[in-house]
Amino acid sequence: MAGTSSPEAVKKLLENMQGDLRSLSLECRKKFPPVKEAAESGIIKVKTIAARNSDILAALKENSSEVVQPFLMGCGTKEPKITQLSLAAIQRLMSHEVVSEAAAGNIINMLWQLMENSLEELKLLQTVLVLLTTNTVVHDEALSKAIVLCFRLHFTKDNITNNTAAATVRQVVTVVFERVVAEDERYKDAIDQPVAVQGNSNRRSVSTLKPCAKDAYMLFQDLCQLVNADAPYWLVGMTEMTRTFGLELLESVLNDFPQVFLQHQEFSFLLKERVCPLVIKLFSPNIKFRQGSSTSSSPAPVEKPYFPICMRLLRVVSVLIKQFYSLLVTECEIFLSLLVKFLDADKPQWLRAVAVESIHRLCVQPQLLRSFCQSYDMKQHSTKVFRDIVNALGSFIQSLFLVPSTGNTSASPNQTGSNASGNTGAAQTNPGVLGMGGGATVLPAFEYRGTWIPILNVTVQGSAKATYLEMLDKVEPPTIPEGYAMSVAFHCLLDLVRGITTMIEGELGEAETVSQTSTETTSLPAQSSEQQDLQSVSDQSEKELVSRAVWEEMVNACWCGLLAALSLLLDASTDEAATENILKAELTMAALCGRLGLVTSRDAFITAICKGSLPPHYALTVLNSTTAALSSKSYSIQGQNVQMISPSSESHQQVVAVGQPLALQPQGTVMLTSKNIQCMRTLLNLAHCHGAVLGTSWQLVLATLQHLVWILGLKPGVGGALKPGRAAEGPSTVLTTAVMTDLPVISNILSRLFESSQYLDDVSLHHLINALCSLSLEAMDMAYGNNKEPSLFAVAKLLETGLVNMHRIEILWRPLTGHLLEVCQHPNSRMREWGAEALTSLIKAGLTFSHDPPLSQNQRLQLLLLNPLKELSNISHPDIRIKQLECVLQILQSQGDSLGPGWPLVLGVMGAIRSDQGESLIRTAFQCLQLVVTDFLPTMPCTCLQIVVEVAGSFGLHNQELNISLTSIGLLWNISDYFFQRGEIIEKELNKEEAVLQKQAEEKGVMLNRPFHPAPPFDCLWLCLYAKLGELCVDPRPAVRKSAGQTLFSTIGAHGTLLQHSTWHTVIWKVLFHLLDRVRESSTTADKEKIESGGGNILIHHSRDTAEKQWAETWVLTLAGVARIFNTRRYLLQPLGDFSQAWDVLLDHIQSAALSKNNEVSLAALKSFQEILQIVSPVRDSEKPETPPAINVSVPVVVGTTTATSLGRSFMRTDSIGERIGRYNGSEPPVITDEIEDLNLWWAAWNSWYRIGSESTRPPITCDKLTFIPSQPFLTALIQIFPALYQHIKTGFSMDDLQKLGVILHGAVSVPISSDASPFILPSYTEAVLTSLQEAVLTALDVLQKAICVGSESMQIMYPAIFDQLLAFVEFSCKPPQYGQLETKHIANAKYNQAEWVALNYVPFAERSLEVVVDLYQKTACHKAVVTEKVLQNIIKTLRIPLSLKYSCPSESTWKLAVSSLLKVLSIGLPVARQHASSGKFDSMWPELANTFEDFLFTKSTPPDNLSIQEFQKNESIDVEVVQLISTEILPYANFIPKDFVGQIMTMLNKGSIHSQSSSFTEAEIDIRMREEFSKVCFETLLQFSFSNKVTTPQEGYISRMALSVLLKRSQDVLHRYIEDERLSGKCPLPRQQVTEIIFVLKAVSTLIDSLKKTQPENVDANTWAQVIALYPTLVECITCSSSEVCSALKEALVPFKDFMHPPAPKVQNGES
Repeated sequence: MAGTSSPEAVKKLLENMQGDLRSLSLECRKKFPPVKEAAESGIIKVKTIAARNSDILAALKENSSEVVQPFLMGCGTKEPKITQLSLAAIQRLMSHEVVSEAAAGNIINMLWQLMENSLEELKLLQTVLVLLTTNTVVHDEALSKAIVLCFRLHFTKDNITNNTAAATVRQVVTVVFERVVAEDERYKDAIDQPVAVQGNSNRRSVSTLKPCAKDAYMLFQDLCQLVNADAPYWLVGMTEMTRTFGLELLESVLNDFPQVFLQHQEFSFLLKERVCPLVIKLFSPNIKFRQGSSTSSSPAPVEKPYFPICMRLLRVVSVLIKQFYSLLVTECEIFLSLLVKFLDADKPQWLRAVAVESIHRLCVQPQLLRSFCQSYDMKQHSTKVFRDIVNALGSFIQSLFLVPSTGNTSASPNQTGSNASGNTGAAQTNPGVLGMGGGATVLPAFEYRGTWIPILNVTVQGSAKATYLEMLDKVEPPTIPEGYAMSVAFHCLLDLVRGITTMIEGELGEAETVSQTSTETTSLPAQSSEQQDLQSVSDQSEKELVSRAVWEEMVNACWCGLLAALSLLLDASTDEAATENILKAELTMAALCGRLGLVTSRDAFITAICKGSLPPHYALTVLNSTTAALSSKSYSIQGQNVQMISPSSESHQQVVAVGQPLALQPQGTVMLTSKNIQCMRTLLNLAHCHGAVLGTSWQLVLATLQHLVWILGLKPGVGGALKPGRAAEGPSTVLTTAVMTDLPVISNILSRLFESSQYLDDVSLHHLINALCSLSLEAMDMAYGNNKEPSLFAVAKLLETGLVNMHRIEILWRPLTGHLLEVCQHPNSRMREWGAEALTSLIKAGLTFSHDPPLSQNQRLQLLLLNPLKELSNISHPDIRIKQLECVLQILQSQGDSLGPGWPLVLGVMGAIRSDQGESLIRTAFQCLQLVVTDFLPTMPCTCLQIVVEVAGSFGLHNQELNISLTSIGLLWNISDYFFQRGEIIEKELNKEEAVLQKQAEEKGVMLNRPFHPAPPFDCLWLCLYAKLGELCVDPRPAVRKSAGQTLFSTIGAHGTLLQHSTWHTVIWKVLFHLLDRVRESSTTADKEKIESGGGNILIHHSRDTAEKQWAETWVLTLAGVARIFNTRRYLLQPLGDFSQAWDVLLDHIQSAALSKNNEVSLAALKSFQEILQIVSPVRDSEKPETPPAINVSVPVVVGTTTATSLGRSFMRTDSIGERIGRYNGSEPPVITDEIEDLNLWWAAWNSWYRIGSESTRPPITCDKLTFIPSQPFLTALIQIFPALYQHIKTGFSMDDLQKLGVILHGAVSVPISSDASPFILPSYTEAVLTSLQEAVLTALDVLQKAICVGSESMQIMYPAIFDQLLAFVEFSCKPPQYGQLETKHIANAKYNQAEWVALNYVPFAERSLEVVVDLYQKTACHKAVVTEKVLQNIIKTLRIPLSLKYSCPSESTWKLAVSSLLKVLSIGLPVARQHASSGKFDSMWPELANTFEDFLFTKSTPPDNLSIQEFQKNESIDVEVVQLISTEILPYANFIPKDFVGQIMTMLNKGSIHSQSSSFTEAEIDIRMREEFSKVCFETLLQFSFSNKVTTPQEGYISRMALSVLLKRSQDVLHRYIEDERLSGKCPLPRQQVTEIIFVLKAVSTLIDSLKKTQPENVDANTWAQVIALYPTLVECITCSSSEVCSALKEALVPFKDFMHPPAPKVQNGES
């Protein structure tokens, strides 16, 4: 009130009042003087009050009667202007609350008069309002008078007045009740009166009420009276009243002030006693009325329902039910039953419409509905009101479809303005606006069996905005547009569902949270409050039980009706939005039933949605069986039968997809409409949001989805998500663009649905998994026996479900994987493929998921996850295995580091691949293995390493793909390298593991069983590796054998040092010798058939084109490898105890290989032999660091490269032997084997060598094409072994052994060469080069002789044997050796490519042997053995052969070398011979020597024709050298030499000196060149010898004299004959020979004279001189000869005679004178 009581406001009020009074006095001045006076005195009065009082307003109020009086008088004038002025002034006073009760009474009386006079009606109403609303001054009678005044004004003739009055009445009624509320508020602190006690029968008992309440009570009671057409008690003066207005007023009071009625029992009593009976009474015409019964027979108008009243009654009922349900339980039951009846088909359309609207108002109040349920449905013997309402709505909807509407059927839909399309006319002019295809209708509507009902937009969801209940101005029943009632009923259903579900779910949620918190509080250990807690919990649960009962009852009461109605509407709906709403309702109901555990109803709703999703009449057993269970499609509901109308197939829906049904036999196509798709989305939504409550209905849902997915042609993609498939599946699937855009969304929702399974509890999850499994089993059954595309929905979704539930995978792993493994075995490939895809994806995801605790700490889980992977190995389908292996590969790539105990499983999968399973499979498995070996060996437990070795080995044995086998061998090498690098770590870990196993075995009392048991575990690992490689070494494929062999020996070589000493025993006997035996056996039995090609178009080299040849290579490799191990690891092997046995076995293998009829093997065997002989005895070498197989003995010639390099892999590490041996024997010093054992080994080797040599060089007995003749490289290698071997056995090497050696050497050199090998081994025939074999033979002998040279006396007796051997070789120069019966050809005649044998050119060899003989003889001539054994004689004897052949030798160089050798030998040998002359040891030598000289100097062979003069002279000079040797080395020592020998020499010289003895010359001989120089030398020697003064015996002198006389005689003869012939011939020249001869004789004469002059005179016989001088005359006679040559020779002969020209002796002179 601050606004009106502030000083300014007061001041203004006074001014205004005075102004009003002044105006009044002015107006009334002429006509109404009393009024003017009253006004003027009023002014004075006001001034006085203002002046005297401090509280002006209070004073005014006190005097208000007087203050008001002038104005009342003004009103009394009935003059409009004055009246208006007065009313305005009165209103101002009232609004300032300065009017007392008395004054107010006066004012009302004055207003009543004006009303009766019909003056200023609007101003009156305004004044009443101000009067009543400002404060509560007016009450009781005055109030009732004021109200009556307003009522009366409502019924005037003037429309405006009427309406204003109606509004005023409404406001006044409201004011009256508002006062009650305010009054209650004021007194609320006073003790409340007890709430209304029922049965208070005194209807006037208002004494207990406070003043305002009393007024209100009287007012309300009179309103009831008036409506009931009775006289009012309190509103005195009412003249007329309408029922409609009364009902409206009642409704507004009830609606606006329910608390007044609820708080005051008097009012409650009114409700029960007055209002309800009134309503029921007024309803009666409606109840009794039946549409169609004749109305004319009953004249009483009351009987026909009257729209305005009926409609208002329904509004009142709505309010009563809504606000006072708790007071009027019984009455409400009646009202509700009435409402339900009004829906009957025989009621007028408008009545049904308003009834539906009323029901709609109830449906939006779920709490109210809940109360109905509690109060009626749950009570025995009570009407099931709630159920009836729902069923009534259902029946109502059905009736609209079944009965053509009897309303204004002609009314076309666009007559009403409240339909959905706004301006529908526009929509109809263009019917295609909303339609996608021809069948689509323009308006949203329901259509069922020809009945078309449009859907109008009647209300916003959740609010019941009625149309006809609001038509308060209509008197006639309006025309209801078609579809209106349906639309409202539809909304009723939707709002009902929405309300109930929201409410129950909310309460459920609260209950759950409360129970959770309460359980939490109970679990707290608070002793003090424990008791009370328990109490509250039990209360709580009791309360919950009660609530749950209510909820269940509500659902049970309504679900049948709802489902019937919704299913029908769903089927009839042609509008997407409507369909959406229906589906949403069904979905929420299903979910609610699920939450409450009401299985039947839940399944029924779900079935409805499922059926909606599938095409009509789609045969889906799951659905049909469920429906059957729901009591054959009709639910009996207390007297009403709600039919489940089966879906109509002619619903005008747009077809969006055509596909094939998922059935065993294809049955044509089915069509999906957009509505089906919509239902499907709802289904997905249901499953997605409410999966937890679906339980067993998952089966339904998933089965339906599976069929839809199939029809739509969605196929599973990665991770199990379904994607639109290719349109490859036959002509079946046709999708419109509409659905195409939808598909990704659907597939997305499908995926999300299964993603959300992670939020399900364990039980629900199991339901889901079981449902999927059984679906999948069905799909599997269907897919049996045909290769049609199977339905993969279930499998894909099992995968998706598994993937999102990784965090609790254990609980579903076994059923999930167990089922998928079954799928993997299915004969249908697509099915299998997906089973495997799902399984492998799950395993991979399981391993990568970060579990809690992590897998590394949860081995059980890890093994559980990996187990199905292993199980897949039992399935034989290759596609599954490929998937399995790809999975392994991916697991390795992502998870390899953390597999831990899972390794054996993973490796087992790789190892389970068999050779017959196809190349790609093996290749994938192998890829996995490679990854393991390259990346993961360090991360796996050491106990798994053996498995890795075995798996790698098994791949080596696969015969599908050679490259894989080879690579796997490489892997074994890498593995071995890894063992080596991490040896200590592995050893530790394995030993630890071993201890554990040992303990377990002891506890069980069994032996520990593992391969190679007694060896320590780390060694066993190595032995497994070796054994695997050993197996691969005898693989049928040569390449594998080769690679495995190389790897095996490299591994043992590089890493063998890690083994315990004792383990070597196993390596040698179980691995190496075992391998050698197998290889030998395979090689000797291998096929000799030619292999055409190596598979595909690989050409095979001729050296490998039979299995035998391929095995030969293996044998070679193996033998070499074993030999090398014996060589490099001797220091380890020798202490083993049975080394000598091992050595023998090895030698035996070498021998059998060397004697195999295969050049390659035999040669390699020898190389191995060489290798083991190059071992340095450990005694001398224990401290030297080991070098990888090097040659420690210097061998002059070694064939090829040493075998070490042929291995391709260099050795990785070498440690010093000392360190090694130390490691094995701890602190003990290295074990050193004794010399004797060592010697035994070497003699064993010598025996093997001898056997090999004698076998291989022995000539064959028979000769044919196939005779095997050892190759040159083989023989060379064989011989080359001897020097090395000899180093070890020389101390015991005896003559016998030497003999054996000789046989072998001789045999070896005699072996011919096959013609196809000759170009590579032989030099061209003319070059004097040795073959390597010959070199080797000589080297062997050289080694021997060097050894003998430094050896003991006893060894030197071997010299002669060596000479014999060499001399035998020398003879080869002239007569090559024979090899058995084999026919050899000269190289020039051999054809290169035929299997012929070519004899070698032995000349260079023989000549080199000769040189060796000479060298050796020069060194050893004086040795006793050499002297005794007549070595010199043998040499001469041997040389005699080439010397006597001379020009007939195969090579000219031979005899020349022989001569020079002879000269060298004699120069050393002759002095020795002279020394031993007396012993007679050389006696037999002299004649041999003489014969040799004879044969050489006077050879029978003729020189070749093409010999040049220079050559001839060279050869002559050689002859001269021989003669000179005789003259220097023999003749001077004649006295030490046998006489016969000297005689022979002389004869020879004589023969030489006379060039030609034949006196007759034939033509042929003329050309023989004279050896003039030679003759000359012979002659000189002869002469020199003849006249030497050393003649000791007369015999010798005689010889020389005789020789001279013969010589001179011949000269004389020749000269005489020449002179004769010359003379006779006249002018003709003599023959050339004769001329030559004479020349020679002349030269001889001159020589002789010179010789004689040089000789001591006393040695020359006088007779000789005489003979010489006697020649002179003959010579002179020759002067006449015509030949100039003769002349010059003659001149030379004559000159020496000057020395005979002495003056004659005096005696003679005297005589003459």
